[in-house]
Amino acid sequence: MTSLLTDDRDGVRTLTLNRPHRRNAIDGPLWEALAAALRAIQRDEGVRAVVLTGAGGAFCSGADIGTGEDVHPRYKLQRLTDVAMALHELAVPTVAKVTGVAVGAGWNLALGCDLVVATPESTFCQIFAKRGLSVDLGGSWLLPRLVGLQQAKRLVLLADTIDAAEAHALGLVTWVRAADEIDAFVEDLTGRLAAGPPFALAQSKALLHDGATTTLAQALANEARAQPGNFATRDAGEAYAAFAAKRQTEFTGRWAVPAAGSERS
Repeated sequence: MTSLLTDDRDGVRTLTLNRPHRRNAIDGPLWEALAAALRAIQRDEGVRAVVLTGAGGAFCSGADIGTGEDVHPRYKLQRLTDVAMALHELAVPTVAKVTGVAVGAGWNLALGCDLVVATPESTFCQIFAKRGLSVDLGGSWLLPRLVGLQQAKRLVLLADTIDAAEAHALGLVTWVRAADEIDAFVEDLTGRLAAGPPFALAQSKALLHDGATTTLAQALANEARAQPGNFATRDAGEAYAAFAAKRQTEFTGRWAVPAAGSERS
């Protein structure tokens, strides 16, 4: 059985964790497959948005610690680091579609996505303390930025399970949708993202990441450096043309600047 399923549709790539018998707990081969799949997306211009989800009614119950794999913990943790960084560095928008449990590294995998959609039945837990472990897969970086230090400590130190409503109230879930509505909702959402200007969205995503740890002056300087790159694409002109013609935009991210040597003086 393939532990990572890939589906491409209209510029949206869906990666599905496919170990339902373990509630999609991630073992060594799946960590490596997921890292490779995320790196491949970075090199594929045809992918405009990504959905990360799980099979069989669960998102991910965390790292599979029951495999008995004879590997030094340093290398086990490097697999997690590779996935966390590959996900964070993706230029395209990412959406976690959560049904069922999102536990430990599985929850932090969802939080590493740009947007999170969950069902009312979904539950979330930073379970590490109950396993005698400390938080991993970027949770120590993600949670304080999303909910503040005090709430991050509450979630990690007590390892309480919370429901989708509380996760939404805390800002850890972007939308909650009924189980029979979530597929259509995510399809519409990712369709909108995939139709957006790819270079501009990538620029904005990077600016938001940097803005969380910079001063206002630095953020403004970064914005001033990024914006000319958008003017150099065909998308800026397309937006104005579509507005004037009262039609839908067709963003491609293509450069509008002639290649060096393509024009003679």
